[in-house]
Amino acid sequence: MESRPHPLYVAAQANAATIPCFDPATGEPLGEVANVGGDEVRARIARARAAQERWAETTFDERREVLRAILRHLLDHTDELCRVIAQDAGKTLENAILGEIWPVCEKLRYTIAHGEAALRPRRVSPGLLVHKTATVEYHPKGVVGVICPWNFPLQNVLGPTIPALFAGNAVIVKVSEWTAWSAPRFQQIFDEALDAAGMPRDLVQVIAGYAETGKALVGGGVDLIIFTGSMPNGKRVLEASAATLTPVILELGGKDPMIICDDADLERAVHAALAGTFIASGQMCLAAERIYVHRGIYDRFVERVVEIAGRLRQAPPLTGPEPVDVGAMTMPGQVDIVERLVQDAVAKGARVRVGGRRSDQGEGSFFAPTVLTDVDHSMDIVRHETFGPVMSIIRFDDDDDAVRMANATDYGLGSTVFSRDPTRAHRIARKLRAGSTTINDFSMAYMANELPFGGVGGSGFGRLNGVEGIRACCDIKSVLDDRMPGGRPARLYPVAAGDYERAKAAIRTIYGRGVRERVGGVVDLVRRFFGG
Repeated sequence: MESRPHPLYVAAQANAATIPCFDPATGEPLGEVANVGGDEVRARIARARAAQERWAETTFDERREVLRAILRHLLDHTDELCRVIAQDAGKTLENAILGEIWPVCEKLRYTIAHGEAALRPRRVSPGLLVHKTATVEYHPKGVVGVICPWNFPLQNVLGPTIPALFAGNAVIVKVSEWTAWSAPRFQQIFDEALDAAGMPRDLVQVIAGYAETGKALVGGGVDLIIFTGSMPNGKRVLEASAATLTPVILELGGKDPMIICDDADLERAVHAALAGTFIASGQMCLAAERIYVHRGIYDRFVERVVEIAGRLRQAPPLTGPEPVDVGAMTMPGQVDIVERLVQDAVAKGARVRVGGRRSDQGEGSFFAPTVLTDVDHSMDIVRHETFGPVMSIIRFDDDDDAVRMANATDYGLGSTVFSRDPTRAHRIARKLRAGSTTINDFSMAYMANELPFGGVGGSGFGRLNGVEGIRACCDIKSVLDDRMPGGRPARLYPVAAGDYERAKAAIRTIYGRGVRERVGGVVDLVRRFFGG
């Protein structure tokens, strides 16, 4: 099927006032959403800052109640929200509820239960200053700007907003033009919760726009940017943020390896590989894009994967009574990328065992569920992020071989190891250069909200989950105070004769090597203070 310019591309080039929205599974228009321009972005930041001043004074109980209202909304409107996600992003209802509703509910539960503990002032040791108290405080940054990709419309909005909001910040979320249609519906979630709490709606604003909108958000005076997207766009955000020294959290995708050892539970590994490849049509940063299988079980693994993948059903998710396994791809241009990567792999010797082509589903954007074998590192599909429903299977000979190939990438987000031997699995996991490793399962680390989520290398920096993710939305202040009232400050001026030698003796007393040097320091210190 020959690709052609999408109307949304044309609108972007024309700098239109609105964004045309389409169902990627059917090609049918959904309507239009306002394209928020640069001046409007700056005005919204100003309104958010005014709203945040009031929010920053709220108690943790008041903030928890807002999060509980958001959770109640998700539970009361699950079916509707899943259909909105399916229409806007083209994914199946099962992917919408398991990959978006459930993780957001879990993040809300975690933050409601543990957010206050992460943000309470924390007493720490004052070290040598035993007459002082030392406290670490966590203050809201102010206005947090969030820039979302299109692959998980709901989760990408709420995931970073939940900790930022609970930490006392206002939040402005810029969604992708490719999933702009759902933005007004998601705004309702926040509006209802804020209205019930008597808080201004400007505290959380969900806006849509093209690249210029994101650029205006980065440079418009926000206090933190949380960006999720591609590596090239992440570099652009970082460059723009340098002009105002705005801190940035970057989550820039991955090229995640899954290593399946010869002692793995084969059936469990097969289904993990299928999930890691075909959930959301492979359009997720934690997708298992490189499946490394030990030579001793390679043929059995391939046979089982091909058997199941060949039966997967692909169609527009909302158009029929039958379940759909793999939905559409959200962005038409991504179909072109996947097609080029598959063609390059085949030209260099890879075998197509399932799929390998565009799927003819009317006007929708589909690439057939695909399994490639005999893949090696000479192929572009091993080096570049695929972000599509393609399983690339690569042989390895031993554990060191698997680790070497797994680490041969600029990315470092997630990783997976399958082995029945815990010692072996953890030994391999420790050698993988990645922000997380899941052992004998797929991509569950993100659901464990105590675990910080993020990457290394080309996958970005900063963390979004756990205590680290909540505190990342704060300015950290150190406070030193007198332990008892009436303490006297140190008197250093004017300098008195012998001050240098007394300081030198004190340092020897505290830090000297061994008892003899420290005792010598004590003797010298006494002599310096009392003469003799």
